[in-house]
Amino acid sequence: MDFSLDVAKEAGLEGFRQEVRQWLDENVPKDAPRAVDPIDHTYEESLWRRELGRKMGSKGWAYPTYPTEYGGGGLTVNHAMIIELEMERIGLTLPPYYNPGGTLGGPTILIWGSEEQKRHFLPPIFRGETCGWQLLTEPQGGSDLATCTTKAIKDGDDYVVNGTKTFVGNAYDVDYFWTIVTTDPGGPRHKNLSWFIIPADLPGISRQFLDLFTVHGSGEAPAGRKNTIFFDNVRVPAFNLVGGENNGWEVAHTHLEYEHGGAGRLRRIPNLLELFQYCKETGLSKDPDVRDLLADIRADMEVNRLFGLRNFWMSRNKKKMSYEGSQAHFNGRMFSLHTSQRLQELLGYFALTKDPKWTPGTGRIEVYTRLGLGGLHGGGTHDTDRVIISRRMGLGRTVQEQAGQMAVGGGL
Repeated sequence: MDFSLDVAKEAGLEGFRQEVRQWLDENVPKDAPRAVDPIDHTYEESLWRRELGRKMGSKGWAYPTYPTEYGGGGLTVNHAMIIELEMERIGLTLPPYYNPGGTLGGPTILIWGSEEQKRHFLPPIFRGETCGWQLLTEPQGGSDLATCTTKAIKDGDDYVVNGTKTFVGNAYDVDYFWTIVTTDPGGPRHKNLSWFIIPADLPGISRQFLDLFTVHGSGEAPAGRKNTIFFDNVRVPAFNLVGGENNGWEVAHTHLEYEHGGAGRLRRIPNLLELFQYCKETGLSKDPDVRDLLADIRADMEVNRLFGLRNFWMSRNKKKMSYEGSQAHFNGRMFSLHTSQRLQELLGYFALTKDPKWTPGTGRIEVYTRLGLGGLHGGGTHDTDRVIISRRMGLGRTVQEQAGQMAVGGGL
């Protein structure tokens, strides 16, 4: 059964698809630096991706469905899908650079920011001019966001921020931090938190690299290394408080809805497409046991993609959502884990090397195999997803938990 999309043909937008394809052919050189392994992501690649993002942003293509008055493209969902699928065709993502402060923070600001804040913060984000990281995890907190101990205490027209965030960002440049802090240290849990957008170059901010065995790219672009960020009496203007003081848990509902898959996705998994081609070219697929494993992987991959497509459609058409985001998020994690195990069963030691003499294809298989376990822990654990799903279904509770509010325009 073929579930592939031909949006341009069905929506009568073949001319737009040709426009996007021609522009990408002209602006994305075939020798542009693109690391297969996020650990190999270079500064040169980071600069190239940022520049491509600015070019796309100037056309309204970096965040195509968001309002033009805030720097978005003001385009339809069908236009956005065409751009996304054309980017996938050449091995890139939308936007083409690592920017969770934009893909997650941007739509959250669109909902919770004041009009003045939206007009100040959003245009440079949606035009691809700035790059932001989300700062959530703390050394003592694990996946429980409400244990946040980084403090922001009001002092005149500023808040003074002290604390530590970890497992943050990538190896290179960042313009701002999108982060949750405690603004009422003695207040009740969940009602003592606030969200800030903090310029990354303020005095008192420092960072320390973290080299991890399983570093993932988070979907937007290679993340490379992670960091620990330290705040030492950092003065942040009160204007940068988004959503109101001590209302951070409500703001978090929106942010986390995006992080946990509520906006959906269209992208496939190039690592596994390469696997299928490798098995076909080498004749491995003629073995009946290999075919069984490949069939399992392909079927699960399609289910995973269709969960994302469903959420993409629901969020863009303003359908009421419940557990769908975390369901897709959980399924994607478990699919990665199980597929990592299947790859080792299928290829043995060859699944664990990037040595070009032995590895299948370009080395993507080793990357996927290695990252399968680490994927269980990004954006909360898989158990966090289970908890959210059960609460959204009302299991064990008298009041069913509602999904976080999402911005018109979805996640592109």
